[in-house]
Amino acid sequence: MQADEYRKLAETEDRMWYFRALHRRRAHWLARLLPPGSARVLDAGCGTGGFIKGLRTTYAAWQVTGVDVSPMACSLARERTGAEITEGSITALPFADGTFDAITTGDVLYHVEDAGAALREFARCVKPGGVVLVNEPAYRWLWSYHDEAVESKQRFTRPELVALFRAAGLEVRFASYANLLVLPLVVLRRKLFPPSRPTSDVLVYPAPIESGLSAMAWWEHAWTSRGWPLPAGSSVFVAGVKAAVRK
Repeated sequence: MQADEYRKLAETEDRMWYFRALHRRRAHWLARLLPPGSARVLDAGCGTGGFIKGLRTTYAAWQVTGVDVSPMACSLARERTGAEITEGSITALPFADGTFDAITTGDVLYHVEDAGAALREFARCVKPGGVVLVNEPAYRWLWSYHDEAVESKQRFTRPELVALFRAAGLEVRFASYANLLVLPLVVLRRKLFPPSRPTSDVLVYPAPIESGLSAMAWWEHAWTSRGWPLPAGSSVFVAGVKAAVRK
């Protein structure tokens, strides 16, 4: 992404409904799938560190680190979180096999040409029985000015992302779309009534709009946190584990 987009992300991700919902979704499934106690967690493509910041506050027993290909993102993430942040690509992670108990990424695979290579790296670097969580933009037909602004390469369906997990040797535990209730609004803005001067949709909306969108996201979380998938949405989420070594 361009430098301006990283600055926007750093300024908005603690306050915008979308990122709060995304961080809540990933944190919930990490806590659900990881055993109690300490864990080493990697945020792959950590951006400016919003997710790491939240995890370090809520789960003090976890050692949460990040990796990002952008020097600017790494610098902002270190400044905002105080965590260990490594510069590197998600398709060639600079870590040894089985380093982490969990690897998670939020809206990052769609920036790379070979998402399968990234998932194979996640599978390599996570321990047997470890957790892998991925959230990505859904549906190629939703491609818009937003994807151009953030330099996207692709969007995914749920079957496509599930297939990538399985090809990497990861067992899928939960797979669902996300942001179903806001999907009509996303279609209206991005396909029917785009802004006259297109830029990314990374921004904090007026308080009443943020409150309404946040309420929609909370209703969805109440549903999916019970393990009930959604049939559609502007995002797709998959949680899996690396098969344990059989003795």
